[in-house]
Formats: sequence, C-alpha cells, structure tokens
Amino acid sequence: RYLEADVNGVRIACLYLPNGNPQPGPKFTYKLAWMDALRARMARIWAEEVPAVVLGDFNVIPHDDDVWSVKAMQDDALMQPESRAAYARLLGDGWTDALRTHNPRGGVWTYWDYQAGAWQRDHGFRIDHILLSPECADRLDSVGVDKAHRGREKASDHAPVWVRLKA
Repeated sequence: RYLEADVNGVRIACLYLPNGNPQPGPKFTYKLAWMDALRARMARIWAEEVPAVVLGDFNVIPHDDDVWSVKAMQDDALMQPESRAAYARLLGDGWTDALRTHNPRGGVWTYWDYQAGAWQRDHGFRIDHILLSPECADRLDSVGVDKAHRGREKASDHAPVWVRLKA
C-alpha cells in the first residue's frame, strides 16, 4: 500500500511494505520487487527536488541493534540480507533515516508482537521508518516513537513514529 500527497509544500508518502514471510518463497520475492518499485518511485520524487517524507511500515529491521534479539529474528524476512540491502540502497540514494539520526546506537523499537508478552518484556524491534529528502533532513527538529500509545488497551502492535520539521 502506498499513498502520496502534497501537504503545505511537502510531499508525504505513507506506505505499508509487504512482510515477505515465509522466506524464501514467492512472498519474499514479491517483497523485494516491491522494494525495487519503491526505490524507483523515490528516485522520481528525488529528481523533482521537492521536500519529501516517506514513512510507514517498511517491514525491515535495518541493523542488529534495531531488534531485541538477533537470534530470535534471524530467519524472518524482516532481517534477511536482501531486505536490509534494499533498505540500505534507499539511504545510499541520499534519503535520511530520521529516527536513526537522533538515535545512532539503536535500541528504539516501533513494534512489539502480541505474542509471548513481547510488550511487557520490551522484546521489540524497529520496522517503522521515516525517510527524509535532503530538503527535509535540513529541517529536522525532532523525531520519536510514541511508545506510551502502544501500552494502551487494544492498541496496535506498532507504536506511532513521528517527526517535527522546522518551518
């Protein structure tokens, strides 16, 4: 799923990238193809040189310090080298991972499964990302995860991720 709109002079794209499990298999192949299509769209946005924010559930754990246990997730599509490489290519194209910028050592989660008391034990990982074009990265004021929202009754398994840009 991909939605895009121009809001107050900023291109906002919100996405849900396919999970890709089980892998290997057609769902993982589809995920990687989806990531390639996303990269192509982001390149077109980049070429327009407009302030842009691409955010949402990327279903990628970019680094080992973005997950409570590498061992627990090592076979998941979210952590496969191909998924991570596709995400890294977006950053290599010049997009800025806003949350990583303010938390360079990781350890900040955006998702906690409903299973096995993951929330209560803080067994989470980071799969929700906010990527900024250079025009927005220069305006980055603050970014964070509304972890308290995840603790509410009947909350989503994802916590809202937010960014504040300077005018």
